[in-house]
Amino acid sequence: MIAASRLRAAALWRGLDRTLIFIVLSLIGVGLTLSLAAGPAAAERLALDDPFYFLTRHAAFAVAGIVLLIGTSALSITGVRRIAGLALIGSLGLMALLPLIGNEINGAIRWIRFGSFGLQPSEFLKPAFIVIIAWLFAEESRGAPVPGRLIALLIYAVSVGLLIIQPDFGQTILLSVIFGAMLFAAGLPWIYTAGLGVAGGGLLTIAYFSLDHVQARIAAFLGPQAEWAQTERARQAFAEGGLFGVGPGEGEIKRLLPEANTDFVFSVAAEEFGLLASLAIIGLFAILFAQAWTRALRLTDHFAQLATAGLALLFGFQALINIAVNLNLIPPKGMTLPFISYGGSSMLALCFSAGLMLALTRHRPGAYEHRS
Repeated sequence: MIAASRLRAAALWRGLDRTLIFIVLSLIGVGLTLSLAAGPAAAERLALDDPFYFLTRHAAFAVAGIVLLIGTSALSITGVRRIAGLALIGSLGLMALLPLIGNEINGAIRWIRFGSFGLQPSEFLKPAFIVIIAWLFAEESRGAPVPGRLIALLIYAVSVGLLIIQPDFGQTILLSVIFGAMLFAAGLPWIYTAGLGVAGGGLLTIAYFSLDHVQARIAAFLGPQAEWAQTERARQAFAEGGLFGVGPGEGEIKRLLPEANTDFVFSVAAEEFGLLASLAIIGLFAILFAQAWTRALRLTDHFAQLATAGLALLFGFQALINIAVNLNLIPPKGMTLPFISYGGSSMLALCFSAGLMLALTRHRPGAYEHRS
């Protein structure tokens, strides 16, 4: 029996995409290194006695995330659908309860406190949403008597509505872009996809004119006071770091950024390790996206194709948004840099997402088309 278990584990390991595993583990390692660089400054700002408070917690979340990744990667295609369905129901249920039991931080109610751990349900919503939407699209495309697109649209509307209540417009935009891209990939004509994009732009315009905090954030980004904003300080880190950086632990900008170990950790990398290190991080995300997308194109199962492509878009777009904020190209969104920023919910949810992607792309009989 032990021998059979070992053979099964060996078969599962041989079927996994080694490149994807290597890139994810590399990004986690980069995150731990940058947590060592930025964590002490964050602990000092919060008057914590332990300068390595954030590094210790980051390492614990990373270990837990890797365990979750390994467990999820062993799932079958059916298992992926089932666990994603449970995660979708659970995350939507918790998000609905946030106004009653959530913790308010910086004017937003996005977290549920469990002792010293703050759970952000929307982080787990994203991968679950992508997988279930992919399944609904695939079921409709194969002729199943299920109005997949209509159900998907209802799930999207509920998800976005709960995100706006928090409010969390960054995650709303991210989820909307991925939903539109998956609709197009599932066969929706480009003219209808463009129409949905125009409708989304209209909703953003309405939000700008009807919500004070949205106006205030954009005004602060565009106005003359923006030179004092944290995004401007983050951009200064790139100028200070130059090509090779000022050296590990020698950066000063991180002491001025209130979220140096979370939303603006990319700026810490730029200042202390330089432009070359920043480009290397971008390169890792590019390889992750390209490898997942290439795998998706070769899969024979339409559901696995759509889900893998959607998860690849999740990693790519989230990294793109975070880096754009650090470069002062867009207003702050409160979005982490995948696998690198400090944050328990983010780390666990992203490792869960990576595990789902590894399970979907795992080599199994008939999973990939044969190419000569």
